Amino acid sequence: MTGPRRRIGLLGGSFNPAHGGHRRISLYLLRALALDEVWWLVSPGNPLKPRTGMAPLAARVRSAMAQARRAPIRVTAIERELGTRYTVDTLGALTRRYRKNDFVWLMGSDNLAQFHRWKDWRGIARTMPIAVIARPGYDASAIASPAMAWLRRFSVPLSSFVGRGEWSAPTLVTLRFDPDERSATAIRRANPDWALRFTGPPPRDQLTHRLILSGEETTAP
Repeated sequence: MTGPRRRIGLLGGSFNPAHGGHRRISLYLLRALALDEVWWLVSPGNPLKPRTGMAPLAARVRSAMAQARRAPIRVTAIERELGTRYTVDTLGALTRRYRKNDFVWLMGSDNLAQFHRWKDWRGIARTMPIAVIARPGYDASAIASPAMAWLRRFSVPLSSFVGRGEWSAPTLVTLRFDPDERSATAIRRANPDWALRFTGPPPRDQLTHRLILSGEETTAP
């Protein structure tokens, strides 16, 4: 007899650096979606974002671990190990590797607004449910986006999503959250040398338990 399946939220990003806003939204989603854990997928690099000002992977992972401390959040750079370049490939690999878990992809409405630019975005939606967190200034463009025109038919209320015995995809659930003004951009602007606080030996991945070394690999949406 097998035990109950664990429900995991996946939050991807550069975490350059991680900050209290990441933690706050993750703790909110843990409660709202009745998740067992949130995994922070720290991207080796994102071609849609400029490389200038991107701190080494190990420093970004350490900053994420500092923010995730004493919370049901795991910090991982598993994309390096998987060798995946695109989000759709990463999510497919995770569902195959961790078959006893049910996953939901977490993203802000700013990402939904450009979701149609991601490689095989419909494939992402068919791989696992998507939870979108409203972000001030992006809601209108998200609602008007090509991806939302397709995803709207799969939208369900939060109560229906949480109460489902089994998750299925495509499914879209939208959540409202009090705005958090903290941003990695503002942190970097105020302290361009923030990464110096997070130097040291290579950190150990909290999911794979392997050492995380900084490199030049990139991961694309």
